[in-house]
Amino acid sequence: MSDNRQSLSDLGAIASGEQAVAANAQASSEQRADAYLAGQLDAPTNTTPLRAQELDKFGRAYATGRRKDAVARVWIKPGTGKITINGRDQEVYFARPTLRLVINQPFGVAERTGQYDVICTVKGGGLSGQAGAVKHGISQALTKFEPILRAPVKAAGFLTRDSRAVERKKYGKAKARRSFQFSKR
Repeated sequence: MSDNRQSLSDLGAIASGEQAVAANAQASSEQRADAYLAGQLDAPTNTTPLRAQELDKFGRAYATGRRKDAVARVWIKPGTGKITINGRDQEVYFARPTLRLVINQPFGVAERTGQYDVICTVKGGGLSGQAGAVKHGISQALTKFEPILRAPVKAAGFLTRDSRAVERKKYGKAKARRSFQFSKR
């Protein structure tokens, strides 16, 4: 019985010691924040290291984007916001405004609209899949050019490859799942 009382008192002492440590840590973090705001300390360091900037010899960032059956090779460099796809301007290649809106989404999220020139080649799939592939490639290349932009672009979901694709046709079926018409008589 006395062993139990002693172990409970030990637990109480341990718990009060942990509370004191937590209180000291809270106070010290508040003191550091106040010192930073007063200009006495440098900026707080982030524990997650940034990725290195990846540029080629021409000062461009390269990435590959994929969507459905489309594959896009994308190069970005600082510029005026001109987007060239397969040697043609974006207004010519993607005539539908919704597709142009899709490929400009990463710049809007990163607040870099009109600051980068994009040159890309895209093949395979249809126009919608190609626009998705270009968007994925621009997002990847943007994070390689400016690693600090990785967090907002990733939070928007643009770095994840959209893996949805057309399901293959099975034998004995009219399409992937559609059966042939059945006649009762």
